[in-house]
Amino acid sequence: MEDPWADSAIGGESNNSSNTVPQSDDTAPGSNTTAPSASSTLSPSTNASSSRPSRLTPRRLVAQPTRLEAVEDDPLGPLGASIPAATDTPPQPPLKEQLPLRTTLAGGPNQIGGGRKPGDPHRIIEEEELYSDVNTTNSSGPRQPPPVPPAQPSSVRTSVQPSVSIEQAANPTFHIYVGDPHKVGDLTSSHIVYSVRTKTTSKAYKQPEFEVKRRYRDFLWLYNTLHANNPGVVVPPPPEKQAVGRFESNFVEARRAALEKMLNKTAAHPTLQHDADLKLFLESEAFNIDVKHKERKEPNLGESKGVLSTFGISVGSGNKFVEQDDWFHDRRVYLDALENQLKGLLKAMDSMVAQRKAMAEAAGEFSSSLHALSTVELSPTLSGPLDALSELQLTIRDVYDRQAQQDVLTFGIIIEEYIRLIGSVKQAFTQRQKAFYSWHSAESELQKRKASQDKLLRQGRSQQDRLNQVNAEVADAERKVHQARLLFEDMGRLMRAELDRFEREKVEDFKSGVETFLESAVEAQKELIEKWETFLMQLDAEDDETVFYRPPVVQGQGNNGNNNNNKPAGGDTAVDRARARIDDDSD
Repeated sequence: MEDPWADSAIGGESNNSSNTVPQSDDTAPGSNTTAPSASSTLSPSTNASSSRPSRLTPRRLVAQPTRLEAVEDDPLGPLGASIPAATDTPPQPPLKEQLPLRTTLAGGPNQIGGGRKPGDPHRIIEEEELYSDVNTTNSSGPRQPPPVPPAQPSSVRTSVQPSVSIEQAANPTFHIYVGDPHKVGDLTSSHIVYSVRTKTTSKAYKQPEFEVKRRYRDFLWLYNTLHANNPGVVVPPPPEKQAVGRFESNFVEARRAALEKMLNKTAAHPTLQHDADLKLFLESEAFNIDVKHKERKEPNLGESKGVLSTFGISVGSGNKFVEQDDWFHDRRVYLDALENQLKGLLKAMDSMVAQRKAMAEAAGEFSSSLHALSTVELSPTLSGPLDALSELQLTIRDVYDRQAQQDVLTFGIIIEEYIRLIGSVKQAFTQRQKAFYSWHSAESELQKRKASQDKLLRQGRSQQDRLNQVNAEVADAERKVHQARLLFEDMGRLMRAELDRFEREKVEDFKSGVETFLESAVEAQKELIEKWETFLMQLDAEDDETVFYRPPVVQGQGNNGNNNNNKPAGGDTAVDRARARIDDDSD
């Protein structure tokens, strides 16, 4: 093959070679393709280079037919062919070469020609890895990433509280303490104020721990409001009012314990714990002002119509309610019997507490008689045991008083609470009856509307406006019937769950109350037995004169007056005083 850099004046073959282009790989061997012109077959860069003057002498171009032939040995391809002379066409500007964007660091010569995929632009190449890439040739497969060290715990401690689970968020815990009862006000407006301190995990409150001041009527407001807001729910009731003796210490302590139990049971209820009025009661610093503001916004709050009035459903009494559900009928009979039994148990409990208090009073009187006898007894061996027995009777009196108070606070308070709870359950039954009356009242109203609609339909189209109005009234009456029926059914399902909860809590509370009652009784009897055994051990040690306590002997003052000049110096014991009285009588 001729030299591609040879002068075009050598021969015709050089002219032919200057107009040839390399055959593409897709063209079959032996097929000739004629190019329209030399400028159309060359690239823009080739056209640009053809405009440059030749370094040799000017040559004459002769038009020759174009012949394509394969260029195998020439490494430069068409660039090695002779370039035709420049034409009058202005040269095209060079185009910028579109190079691929490189986002990887230089990784050695193998990365250029090895066909390796671009790596992570944020990956840092270690020094050893860089040298290994330089020394390695013809590596097969992609390079393995360097090992990632395990994550280390951060030394910075954050003050963010850990998140709680869904169950804990849905069922927050409450610990409510009612204490510090003290009397405030003058003679006409005196009352007891309690401190209500709350600890909770609920996120609905501003702080996890807070304290407010409440009086008894605030607890009563909370009970009535929760009943109105949640028909069908058994709301734990507060203790009953008492006009006489409401400032006595035993009564105040019993009421404080009952109020604390009421709040804890209310806060533990899955429905009542999310009530906005409970949050207002536990958290509000200006409670009376907030309640008045709430009553102004909801003027019908005191009527206790509850959910029924929100639907526009009238709550009427109707005829006597006849229970159609056997399950509710059996529960009502059971609750009546349970209430009678609890009232009888409370009466027996009060009688036992009264007897304990009477025994305590009798022990106190017995102690006074023994002490009086010990003061007039002349023999020290007898006056000492009598005085010790008097002190023992005082201890027995204190034990009886304490046991009577514990019986009231442990077992009696549970009996009273469940008597009130049964009243709350019956109030829920009454709300269900009202829902039943509302349902049937709405059905009666619907029948009246439908009768008016049928009457207008029989009259024809003469009263179309009136018919449209009656149709709207019928639709509204049907909506009220549907809502009243759903409310009655939902209340029935809710009351079934509430009564089951009532039974479970009743078993747990009575079991805990009976155990506490028995434990306090056993402890009281152990204390009495210990005191009696100590007294008997003192009686057995008759020879020991230091067994029974004797007050120290106070020596006489001597000649301090005319009346004491002739009296011998004596002690200040009961025997000495008795002897002194005998001497005075003899004089």
